[in-house]
Amino acid sequence: MAQIRDIKSGRVGEPQRGPMPRRLAAIVAGDISGYSRLMQIDEEGTHTRVKRIERDLIEPSIVEHHGRLVKTTGDGFIAIFDSPVEAVRCSIVIQQNLVGRNAALPKHHWIEYRIGVNLGDVIIETDDVYGDGVNIATRLEGIAHPGEVYISGGIYEQIKHKLVCGYESLGDRHVKNITDPVRVYRVLSDPAAFLQNRKRREGILIFLLSLAVLMIAGGGLWYMLLQTGKLPNLVSAPVSPPEVQKAPAAKQPAPPAQPAPKLAPTQQQATPQPEPSPASKQAAPLPPSASPAAPAGQPATQAAASIPEPEMVALRGGSFAMGSNEDASEKPVRQVTVKPFAMGKFPVSVREWNACAAAKACGFTASGKDDAPVANVSWSDAKQYVAWLAETTRKPYRLPSEAEWEYAARGGTQTKFWWGDQLQPGMANCKNCSDIPAIDQPVKVGSLKPNPFGLFDMGGGVDQWVEDCWHRNYQGAPADGSAWVENACPSHVIRSGSWRKDSDYARTSSRGSYDTNVRYPTHGFRVALSP
Repeated sequence: MAQIRDIKSGRVGEPQRGPMPRRLAAIVAGDISGYSRLMQIDEEGTHTRVKRIERDLIEPSIVEHHGRLVKTTGDGFIAIFDSPVEAVRCSIVIQQNLVGRNAALPKHHWIEYRIGVNLGDVIIETDDVYGDGVNIATRLEGIAHPGEVYISGGIYEQIKHKLVCGYESLGDRHVKNITDPVRVYRVLSDPAAFLQNRKRREGILIFLLSLAVLMIAGGGLWYMLLQTGKLPNLVSAPVSPPEVQKAPAAKQPAPPAQPAPKLAPTQQQATPQPEPSPASKQAAPLPPSASPAAPAGQPATQAAASIPEPEMVALRGGSFAMGSNEDASEKPVRQVTVKPFAMGKFPVSVREWNACAAAKACGFTASGKDDAPVANVSWSDAKQYVAWLAETTRKPYRLPSEAEWEYAARGGTQTKFWWGDQLQPGMANCKNCSDIPAIDQPVKVGSLKPNPFGLFDMGGGVDQWVEDCWHRNYQGAPADGSAWVENACPSHVIRSGSWRKDSDYARTSSRGSYDTNVRYPTHGFRVALSP
């Protein structure tokens, strides 16, 4: 416990002989708000819950984001990261997971962390880390509100254009035992509300300024007219007192009511669409359904043409052996039957996503080339897109189930990859799959060969969200190809691997998970369509 007090008091460890290892690092300091109160309410229960959170959430999240847990402190933790981006992303993941864990509990039993993140030069030891870089992180944690992440100006400068989140400047703060003031920012994992409020405040300010300008201009004009004598005299006209005013004229009879004109019959009724035949449902691509409703003044055909609708491939469905013995999460291998459905020929592209963003139905505008797969998408973002697409096109678009995704990815095969058990060039865009360099964005959709079902990028490219909640294995999973879901599950399944991951993730049976509401640079998706 002495080391804990040393860090929070600002004192560093005892000097050692010889040069001490130092490095620039991102430090994450977390602390439970109201820990003493929680221990007083339920000492054993609180201790058990905190240890479970450390084991199931804190430690795995730090490892997943390429950090190292330096130590836990009873009611908190210290972690070190090479990347400021990963440090902040890990902090957001922890906070958003805790929201889900607290949802079913009364508020006075909530376990809420305050997290501070700082970039600084630190002294590294085997089981601890020292220096002002650590002290500032703990000070930021100390002033953070429960459930929030505060970062220093040094961290902000490194991540401000690299994460899809918002930041609220809290100005310069003087913190204990630190000579210079620290520039502090509050991280907004969902910046939409903050931006909306800021725009509203800016709109009110612009309105008030405009009103003031109009009043000044009106006063000046009135004065000029008064000086030139062109302003009518509004007060010199005689006004008759009420007792000598003329009586009102006799009331005239009202004219007879005119019959209302007959309106032309409406011409906006939708033409009924014929039901597609069973044979046409099996063809690829699927036939278009009725055109979406057009905005006022715009023809329906023009509105439909403006929507870049994903190209679909119709699949007949069938039975296959789902899973593998390669990993515990892919067991047990079991027979699953999938009904006919259609799958997106490619992952959703930047151009397709930005049509949703332009309609104000998706949360952000994606960057990158139009024909590249959209990335940095959370599961909730993907659900927003398919809901908008379904409503706009009047077609039952959705995310595929995990079983549908694997059935489509296998393309009728049962091998490790859809092309066989060994890597082959030109088949997948992953870290060790081809000569394509691992750049900041995957190659455009459809650059490599399709699988036997005519689907592109079913392995590598971008990780792809599916509908299912995450489960550690397939014990109890449905065998009818439907999605395995519960209400408000904190994480969902991702498939395919990405251009930044090695070939093991590109296997047709490989599966992973990520937090429902958190965006990650390699995460994208493709759509499915019910018949």
